[in-house]
Amino acid sequence: MIRIRIPASTANLGSGFDSLGIALNLYNYVEMEPAEGCFISSADGSEVPCGEDNLIYLSAKKVFEKAGREFTGLRIIEENNIPFARGLGSSSACIVGGVFGANELLGRPFSKSELLNIAAEIEGHPDNVSPALLGGFTVSVMERTIKYCRADVSEELFFAAFVPPFELKTADARAVMPREVPMEDAVYNLSRSALAAASFVSGDYENLFSSCDDRLHQPYRLPLIPGGEKIISESRKHGALAAFISGAGSTMMAIFKTEKEIAESTAKLILSSGDFSGWRYFILNADNSGAAAL
Repeated sequence: MIRIRIPASTANLGSGFDSLGIALNLYNYVEMEPAEGCFISSADGSEVPCGEDNLIYLSAKKVFEKAGREFTGLRIIEENNIPFARGLGSSSACIVGGVFGANELLGRPFSKSELLNIAAEIEGHPDNVSPALLGGFTVSVMERTIKYCRADVSEELFFAAFVPPFELKTADARAVMPREVPMEDAVYNLSRSALAAASFVSGDYENLFSSCDDRLHQPYRLPLIPGGEKIISESRKHGALAAFISGAGSTMMAIFKTEKEIAESTAKLILSSGDFSGWRYFILNADNSGAAAL
């Protein structure tokens, strides 16, 4: 049986809708081995789909099919530390766990670039699966194949993930977005997403405050996240380099360049500034390794 570690991820980073993402050092783990049938269990007590509709199982099966190899089933044990439906890439972690694990079982017939294309085909967009598989900061676009660039992210950056006690399904978050936007808003986001990419690739993080501002999705999604706007304003008030909705939400993310203890005390201060009953936080670094066999 093999054991796979898959990082959480934060996507969009404000302005980079469906294209920018960063892997974070909060992990799911998957143990996997061939079997005659479908056998799925949870090591952490969380409820997971135990049939053939399980996303890890489906994703692994896809790799077997792409490789032209016989698929008889799998035994899978999941350990899920990434919160479900909170904008931290839980579904992408399942997909990446499945494709990466199956590739390991088959003797690595596919490169990471090929696995990324399989994962994005399953997910429908690459912004979370890219960092979960490759690690670090990624810029990804979908053409016939995924085009991407990645860069390591400094350990000096701490990501404060503010996780509310309610879910926000990606489908619901997408449903509130307009089908057309003014040219002014498109240019606003285009320039800022380019600046965000340049900031992470160059390591000049002082531009993040401006580069993560957004007009394409956050104004429409923030009303679905009570307290979200206050998290952004309080984070910036207390020195965050950036603050934004993580993925589709409901998690809010702030980036600090400081000591971990200061980032943690600041996160506590932010949650004490309003009615954030049931909210919790994680203080995380970027994961620059991506999915890995242990």
